[in-house]
Amino acid sequence: MDYKIKICGMKYSENIVEVASLQPDFLGFIFYEKSKRYFDGIIPNLPKSIKKVGVFVNENIDVILKKVSQHQLNFVQLHGNESPNFCAELHDKNIKIIKAFAVDDDFDFEQLIDYEVSCVYFLFDTKGKNPGGNGIVFNWDILNKYKSKKPLFLSGGIGEEEIKIINETTLPIFAIDINSKFEIEPGFKNIEKLKKII
Repeated sequence: MDYKIKICGMKYSENIVEVASLQPDFLGFIFYEKSKRYFDGIIPNLPKSIKKVGVFVNENIDVILKKVSQHQLNFVQLHGNESPNFCAELHDKNIKIIKAFAVDDDFDFEQLIDYEVSCVYFLFDTKGKNPGGNGIVFNWDILNKYKSKKPLFLSGGIGEEEIKIINETTLPIFAIDINSKFEIEPGFKNIEKLKKII
């Protein structure tokens, strides 16, 4: 497989250590209090090869900077309605940004242009009732309209069957973001399932 793997929604210390032993490329920690996977603990020591991603939803910049410092986060994933100016302000503080967008069949790709200067990666998740973690796949055919040079994370209901499809596709995917379909309960990842794909 040519893509990276991000495992998001990590919550429990021992489970984090187990998942880290599989050497995914990114681990995601959700700092959004309304999420079932809200992280309020201490991230265990991880191999330097694993990038720590903090996920925020319409949070204020001071809180984000505090979490980045506290947990030594490598990336900040903005999963709300953050504006290009908000991203630029974080970028000016040397924060590496993954900007998430909720996607449906009517998604306007032109809106990405204003984010290109300040964001390292874009992430596409399924538009649903929650900012993320809806466990639903969107219509990947619309990715054929993706013209940006920014590497793309694919999220939204990705399980073992979806990964088989991704392995056979030529879609412009830099990384896949997996979460609910590899869990025993919210925030607690199924190690045996993960071993099959990593």
